[in-house]
Formats: sequence, C-alpha cells, structure tokens
Amino acid sequence: MEQKRNNFNRQSSLSDADITVLSRVPLFQGMKPDTILGLLEHAYTMQANRNTILFLQDDDADKFFVLLEGWVKLFRETNDGNESVIGVFARGESFAEAAIFDEGVFPVCAMAVENSRIVVIPAAAFKRKIANNPEYALNMMAAMSRHQRGLVQQIEQLAVKSTTERVALFLSRLCPNNATEATIQLPLDKGLIARRLGMQPETFSRALAKLRDVGVQTNGQQVEIPDISALRHIRDGNRAAF
Repeated sequence: MEQKRNNFNRQSSLSDADITVLSRVPLFQGMKPDTILGLLEHAYTMQANRNTILFLQDDDADKFFVLLEGWVKLFRETNDGNESVIGVFARGESFAEAAIFDEGVFPVCAMAVENSRIVVIPAAAFKRKIANNPEYALNMMAAMSRHQRGLVQQIEQLAVKSTTERVALFLSRLCPNNATEATIQLPLDKGLIARRLGMQPETFSRALAKLRDVGVQTNGQQVEIPDISALRHIRDGNRAAF
C-alpha cells in the first residue's frame, strides 16, 4: 500500500474548468467563482493513477477532497484482511469533509479506483479563511445546509426508488448530454457499482437484465443504450413494470 500511496503527481492551481466543477459541488453551490477561489487559495490538483492510496485509516485528517475526474472508494480493512467498502465517489463529489472541523484522524482509507484528477484542500488554511471572513462563513453555512438536503434526498432515493430505477439513474448520468443513444463503459466493477447503489451484486445484475426490455445490452463493462429517453422514463418511475 505504501508504494501505491506515492503514485500521484501534484499539479497546478485550479483552472476555470475546475472552478466550474467545484461550483456544482453542494459544499460550494451558490458561491461566486471569486468566492470559491478565495476559499481555495491554498488548494491544488493532483493526478492519481488507478489503485493510488490517497490516505490510510488513522492518518491525520488534515485535508479534504473534491473529485474532478475518475472514481474514488472509501473503505476499511477488516481484521481478517478483507475490505468493507464505505462509499464510492464520482466526478463533482467531495469526500472527507469532516477534516474541515475535526482535527482527528481519517476513520477509513481512500483509493482511486480509476485514473483520477482530484482537488486537495488543506483543512487548516480553509478554516482560517472561514474564520477571518464572515461572508465565507455565511456561504459555507448555506452550502452545508444544501449539502445536508442533498444527502437526505439520496437516502430517500434508496428508500423509495426500486433497484432497477436506481440502476437506470446511474446509467443515465453516464450518458452524454443531449444524446438519444449511447455506448458507455462502466467506470467501476459491478460489485462497486452495486455498493454505491445500495444493493447486492446479484441484485444489480438482475436490474440490468430487466433493462433489456428497453434495449439495454451489456457486454462486460460496455453498455449499449439505444434509447436514453426510455431509460430516463424508468429512472423517473414512469414505468410501472419496474
């Protein structure tokens, strides 16, 4: 693990495209670009290759992260050497935010499961910015309130949406904007996708099989979607059979 842990490259400061992605993260949503840049003055981007360890359980929690490209999983290692996946994060999602206010240690490990670009935000500098600027503090309070509402909505989706609707939602988010059909590559192995969607791998496979009724075909990690609108109908719960 230690070897893989160093398999990343620190890159340049944030670009305009990076700021656009950050502005959609619930933590910063509603903030002006200049406000985000001010808050993240000491942040930087990093390129992490597949299987790079970002941090280990019990490391000092002195930073948090936003994913610009790729996928990251959070996990714990059990006493018998197995992995327990806690969460899987995609482009435009933040993780390890507890480091903003908690000066403890990370309770989990984090690994890039695909080649990823990540914003690394040092917690100490970030907290100083909030403490010294009331406008930042108010923006953060509003942003965290929105973030909490988003988490509630995610929990509601797990409780209300069927497994097939959740899979349709996941696949539709991978489709290009404004496309009517698409061939996509699953960015994660099916077991990890199932965990992200709150189901067992065999349940995920059954949900994919049900989507054949609207033409969805899978071949390994490749998924062919001939009618994205039909997939979105299922995602939105408009197909009673699902």
